[in-house]
Amino acid sequence: MAKHFPIKTLVDLAQGDLDAAAKQLGRVQRERADIETQLADLIRYRDEYHASFSNSAQAGMPAGNWRNFQAFIDTLDAAIEQQRRLLAAATSRVEAAKPEWVRQKQKLGSYEVLQARGEAAEARVAAKQEQRESDEHAAKILRMRAESLN
Repeated sequence: MAKHFPIKTLVDLAQGDLDAAAKQLGRVQRERADIETQLADLIRYRDEYHASFSNSAQAGMPAGNWRNFQAFIDTLDAAIEQQRRLLAAATSRVEAAKPEWVRQKQKLGSYEVLQARGEAAEARVAAKQEQRESDEHAAKILRMRAESLN
C-alpha cells in the first residue's frame, strides 16, 4: 500500500471545496431555471388571456370590461418585467458561480498532478530498491556457487 503523502490532505480539501462550488453552481442554475419557467408561464398566460379576451371582445364589450382587461394586462406585463429582472439577476449569479467552480476544479487538478508525481517518484525509488536487492541476491548466489566450486 502506498504511503500517505501530505498532498493527499490538500487533495481531499480541494475536493471538498470543488464539491461545495459545484453544489452552489447547481443551486443557482436550478433557481435560474425555475425563474425562467415562471417567466415563460407568465408570458404564455398573458398571451392566452389576451387571445381569449380579443375573441370575446369582437362581439362588442362595455368600456368597463375593456378597462379591466387593460388593467389586468398591465399587471401581467409588470409581473413579466419583474420576472425578467429576476431572471437577469439569476443569470448573473450563475455567471458569478462558474469561475469559482472552474478555479476549484483547476486547483484540485493541480494537486492531483502533484500527488501523481509524488506517487511516481515513490514507485521509482521502490523499483530501484527492489532492483538493488535483486542484484545483491544474484551476486550472493554467484559468490556462494563460486565458493562451493573452490
